[in-house]
Amino acid sequence: MILIDTSAVLAMLSLQDGSHLIAKQAWHDLIQKSVLLYTNNYLLVEAYALVQNRLGMSAIRDLQEKIMPWLHKEWINTRQHQEIVDSFITANRRQLSLVDCASFATMRRLGLRTAFTFDPHFAEQGFEVVP
Repeated sequence: MILIDTSAVLAMLSLQDGSHLIAKQAWHDLIQKSVLLYTNNYLLVEAYALVQNRLGMSAIRDLQEKIMPWLHKEWINTRQHQEIVDSFITANRRQLSLVDCASFATMRRLGLRTAFTFDPHFAEQGFEVVP
């Protein structure tokens, strides 16, 4: 079971991303091994917004058709949202986003130890990262 971060989604979809080939290979390996892949609604909003802004609507279609069908979606409720906001404020780090904190909370809640990401914050939090 692995959480898919927005950084991995962007790397998979952007031919210009320096990690594109590594991300595509990692994605294919995960799919081939039938690894359960997770995301949450905060990551979904972030991914759609960044892909649209940076790569355009064609990439949004690829995201919707080639990546989203493989992902189990976890929805953050009101209580969880408040806990995430509290964690975000307590962390008091400008470069750590609310979406990062939501990802960490989702991983802890689901017992996930690994994230498919290029974001160093996951390793800082003690999670394993792929690739």
